[in-house]
This record gives sequence, structure tokens and C-alpha cells, in this order.
Amino acid sequence: MNTTKSTNYTVPLITLTTLFFMWGFITCLNDILIPFLKGVFSLTHFQANLVQLAFFLAYFIISLIYFIVSATFGDPILKIGYKNTVMAGLIISAIACLLFFIEAGSSTPKFGIFLLALFLLGSGFTFLQIAANPLVSLLGKSETASSRLNLSQAFNSLGTTIAPVIGGYFIFRYFVTEQASEVVQANAVKIPYLFLAVVLLLLAVVIFISKIPNGNTEDSSEKLEKKAGALQYPHLVFGMLGIFFYVGGEVTIGSNLVAYMKEFQGLSEEIAASFLAFYWGGAMIGRFMGAISMSDMERTKKYSLMAVAAIASFILIFAITGVSINEVRYFILFLALNYLVFIAARSVPSKTLGYFAGASMALIFIMLITTGTLSLWTILGVGLFNSIMFPTIFTLAINGLGKYTSQGSSLLVMMILGGALLPPLQGLIADYTNSHVAFILPLFCYAYLMWYGFVGYAIRKNKNENSMEVPQ
Repeated sequence: MNTTKSTNYTVPLITLTTLFFMWGFITCLNDILIPFLKGVFSLTHFQANLVQLAFFLAYFIISLIYFIVSATFGDPILKIGYKNTVMAGLIISAIACLLFFIEAGSSTPKFGIFLLALFLLGSGFTFLQIAANPLVSLLGKSETASSRLNLSQAFNSLGTTIAPVIGGYFIFRYFVTEQASEVVQANAVKIPYLFLAVVLLLLAVVIFISKIPNGNTEDSSEKLEKKAGALQYPHLVFGMLGIFFYVGGEVTIGSNLVAYMKEFQGLSEEIAASFLAFYWGGAMIGRFMGAISMSDMERTKKYSLMAVAAIASFILIFAITGVSINEVRYFILFLALNYLVFIAARSVPSKTLGYFAGASMALIFIMLITTGTLSLWTILGVGLFNSIMFPTIFTLAINGLGKYTSQGSSLLVMMILGGALLPPLQGLIADYTNSHVAFILPLFCYAYLMWYGFVGYAIRKNKNENSMEVPQ
């Protein structure tokens, strides 16, 4: 509520944007860890995908604890503060990276310890997920909060874009040799994760000394009733399933792309990691375009800037991957399609979600019935349409919740569990069929998201609260 004095939050915003970048970078490194640990410990597809189970299960467990506490005692962040919660998340994540460093240097590295470190890393990121987004919204005018969040999330996607390229280079090429022993191969993650631990601790220090409000802007005297009141809203419950299937579908594709490219495209792990950057880079492109699309600027200017953002982002991805222009022709086609679908949705969030989910289904279907270059680029193109899904589902789901908004938010974060459960399921399908056929699983995920975008998002009842607004 502090609007009487204009405060310069440039440095804190840069710090938090750096945090979003690192958060995305480390999360996407899991896609490199899966084939890496699969080779080190001779794992099946199912066992390798336990990497995502360990990481995203933490989101569910920590968010569940948060929800129970909020429903029983009130919102914990009102007591702890956003700034302190972010610092706690960074410290926990740094400890997890240090555990990677320690276990990688062990004479007998154990897969179970790596999974424990991933669970701890996911726990730290859960605190960041709950606190960092609202903290960014506090650092400036409320009218421009959405713009700041979209920008931060775009840099989060930048982290997911370059992680496969940089991580693939260091883990698969620089720190490990062909036919190396299990111990030597495990050592390949030592230096990268030590570096990440140091960066996370430095970010915690910078946030500590930065003039960032701790976030006690709510009326702490208004505690939630001692019940799960948010669950009375069907559009929230449907949105919880939406988050589950969105994160599950997105992570499932990203987690199994390298295995698919090795088995069906004949690519090495290092080259496959470069192609993976187009999948995560597509989300970055879409988020930059989405931030402009959802703004209130004049339509002609908006569409022009969207085109510029798309071209500039594509050039960045193209430059860092080193892929030839002839190889990316399909991606350019899908990028143009993404732009046209944005225009067709006319900046209406629910309609954009529905159209994007439908486009994702079409691309996956084409991927399943084709082979070769077309099959590869259609599945990589899904990343473009993943872009705006998470924030769109999130905002549609908490619309009209009133005092149950924080409780609803924790429930939505809890459903990031989809990223834990669906990748191992796809790995199991791949073990019984192959890594190509297994991509039928995310097809069903996007079918649900299309329904939610066109039907499930609508507020159906508001028994005890006054309806704030009906989402578009």
C-alpha cells in the first residue's frame, strides 16, 4: 500500500530477474541430467525419469504443507515476508547444488543421493515459486505489475533456452570423456553445480542487502477460515488440473526429447541438447510476444513489436545453437503460426490458452504420424505454444477468489506435481513401446488444456464471496 513515495527498484528488479534466469537455467538442466545419469548408472527410461519425479514431487509436498498451514493458521508469508522467503529458497537450493558437488566427487556415487539433492533443489524452488512472483509485482506500480512479471518470466525462459546448450557442452563434452568410468562420468557435474551453488548464495546476499520490501502489504489481521475455502470454486479446481497437465506435458516433452533424438534422429547427446534449446527457446519467444500482446498499447504498434521480439529472440537462439538455417525452416513456419494465433485470439487470455493448446495437439499428432526432420521440428515447435500457458491458467484459476487467493495460489503451485508424475509414466510407455510412440501422453494433456481454455475457466459459483470479475 506504500504509494506515497516513489522508490527506485531498478537494482532489486535486476536482481530478481537474474534469479528468474538462474531458476529457469537450473530447472532445465534436469533435461540434461536425465540422459547423463541414465548413461552413468545404466538406467531404464522409467528410472531416468525419476529425476523429474524427485524434483517436482518437492513442489507438491512443500506446497501441501504450505496449504495446510495457511488453512489452519493463516498465510505464512504474512509473518515471514516475501524477501525472507526468497532468501530461504535460494539458500536451500544452494545447499542442494553443494550436495550434487559432494556426491559427484564420491568414490562410489549413488543415484539415490542425486535424487535426494534434486528433491531438496525442488523444495528451494517451491519457496521461490510462492514468493518471487508476488514480490516482483510489489516492486513498482500495481498497474505495471503484469508487465514486470511477464518480463521476469521471459528471462526465466532465456535460462531454460541456453541451459541445454551450455549444460550439454560442459557435462557431455568438457568434463567427461568417451568410455569413462562411472566415477569419472559422475564427476562431470561437480564443477557446474559448485558454480551454481556459489551463484545462488551470491544472489541471496544481494537480495539481503537490497532495498526490497519484505512484502507485509496485506492486512495480517484477516486470516483465512480454518478450512479449505478455495476449493469451493470449480474454476480453481479445474485450474489445478490445468497446472498439473500443463507442467506434466511440458516437462514430459522436454525430459524425453534427447532420448527420442538419439534413438530416432541419430543425434549425439551434445547435438540433441542444442536442438532442445529450440523447445525451451520457443517458450521464451512466446512469453516476450505474450507480454506485448497483453499490453494496452495501440494494436498496430503492438503487432509490430511482437514481430520484432519474435525475430530478435529467434536470432538469439539460432546464434547460440549453431544449427544451420536450412534445418530450422520448419521452426520458422511454426513461429509464424504462433504469431498468427496470437492475433486470432485478440489478447483474450482464455481464448489464447484454448487456441495454443489446440495448436500443440496438432503438432504432436503430426509428430506421431511422421518421421525424420518434420517429426523432430513439430515436437520442438510445441515449445512456442507452451509459452503463455502457466501464467494464463494461474490468473484464470485465482480470479474471483477474494480472501482465498493465497490459499488458491498454494493449491495451484502444489499441482506442479504433474512434472513429477507424468515424465516417469512416459518413460514407462517408452520402455514398453519406444520413445516416439510415448509422446502420445502429452497429447491428452493438451486436450484438457484446450477444454479449460474454452469452457473450464468460467466462474460457476461464488457462494460466499462477491464475484470480482468474470474472466474473458
